[in-house]
This record gives sequence, C-alpha cells and structure tokens, in this order.
Amino acid sequence: MIKKERYCKVFEWFAKEMPVVDTELVYHDPFGLLVAVILSAQCTDKRVNVITPPLLHAFPDAVSMAKATEKQIYAYVKSCSYPNSKTKYLKRMSEKLVQDFDGKVPSDSKALQSLPGVGRKTANVIMSVAFKRPTMAVDTHVFRVAERIGLSTNAKTPLQTEKQLLKYIPKNMLPDAHHWLILHGRYVCTARSPKCSKCGLKAYCKYYAKQKSR
Repeated sequence: MIKKERYCKVFEWFAKEMPVVDTELVYHDPFGLLVAVILSAQCTDKRVNVITPPLLHAFPDAVSMAKATEKQIYAYVKSCSYPNSKTKYLKRMSEKLVQDFDGKVPSDSKALQSLPGVGRKTANVIMSVAFKRPTMAVDTHVFRVAERIGLSTNAKTPLQTEKQLLKYIPKNMLPDAHHWLILHGRYVCTARSPKCSKCGLKAYCKYYAKQKSR
C-alpha cells in the first residue's frame, strides 16, 4: 500500500468512527488550556482535570497567577508530577504573558515558545486546540502510532514525524487528526501490548502486517 493511500484509508476510518473528537483536558479558555497542557507533561489528563478547577478558580487568568506566590501555586499542583518545576513554569509563564502579551495567550508558535515551560509540542497543542490552526503536536502517542501504522517512516524525532504528517494530512483535518492519533495511542495502540485484535486499522497497519507474517 502506498503512503498516500494508507493516509486516506486511516483517516477515513477515524472520521467515520470518531466524527466528534476533542482533547480530554478540561478547559474554558486559552489560558486554562495552556495551564493544563503545562501540567500534563508526564502526568495523566485525569489527574490534571482534578487539579485545574480549583487552581483556575483561585487564579483564573495570567494577571492573578502572576501575582500569586510559588507557594500558593504549589499548594494546588503538588499532586501532579514534577510539581516544583511546574509551579515555577506557571508563575513565570503568567508573568511573561502579562509583561509581553497584555495577559493574553498568543496564537503563533514563536510567541508561544517564548513562554517559560512551552516547547514546540505545547505550542502546537495550543494553536491547534484553542485557535484551530493547522498544526500537528507530536507527543509520545502520536510519535508511536504514526510509526507503527506507517504514516511516518524512519522518523527519529517528533519534528520529523510532524513534518511527515503535515505533508499528507489535509489542513482542515489536522485538529481532529491530532486527537485521533493521541486517543488511538492512549486506548488501543498502547506502548505495551497494543490491542491489535480490537483495532479497526489492522488492514492498513504496517506493524500488524509485520506481526502477522511472523
């Protein structure tokens, strides 16, 4: 199967099986999403969704979070992974938003990546989810699933995967494609013991074909 055909088949299946899809992070505005994504690094969305409501009730915007002390922020985020680092990121990120962006979350990659705690992946998530920009955030799930299915080939870095996905996925489909790949990796194409027998993409998957031929 040629790559272009594989892409068509895979995303036709996703569109049919998951016509309505969104992030599992709970958020109400771009700032809330940015806070949630920073907290989600090596932490489950479920845990983040427990943390963010009281945190954002106390500090609902960049101005209020910038004024908070690290001790005050830490009290809300201590149950997540790496709470000390994330506390510092949230504090400094909020201060940077107030100082350089009038307290508003920017919608372009360069500006987003100027914020403490925000790398390319986080910036792409914000642009895609909050602002519906045609970007592709590559986390561990997307990286793994793309390579297994055969959407990416010999990609050694998330950026290489991102470039291959952007080449073949239609721009209007990118926001949904991001969620499809993440959710598929989270619940079906898991890192250990992927649930191939329950997967609707078996017919198009390089990994399954290789396992079957053994």
